[in-house]
Amino acid sequence: MPKPASSPTSFEAAVAELETIVQQMESGQLSLEDALARYQRGVGLLKFCQETLSGAEQRIRQLEGGELVELRIDTNADGSQECA
Repeated sequence: MPKPASSPTSFEAAVAELETIVQQMESGQLSLEDALARYQRGVGLLKFCQETLSGAEQRIRQLEGGELVELRIDTNADGSQECA
């Protein structure tokens, strides 16, 4: 029985692993069994990413009083940018 995959340490780590899985699967070099295992891992990573993003959105809503507000970015004369 295969050992369960560990949880990603961060959102960024999950995205990086997903990118690796996509490259491996697109290469066409995996056996069917390996491709299925990578696909299953990818589904778990995708769920982790979606939950992480949902949690971040909820935190932002709390900070913004229940509404998401559009972030305006102004460009200064010197080309630098700042939030308005």
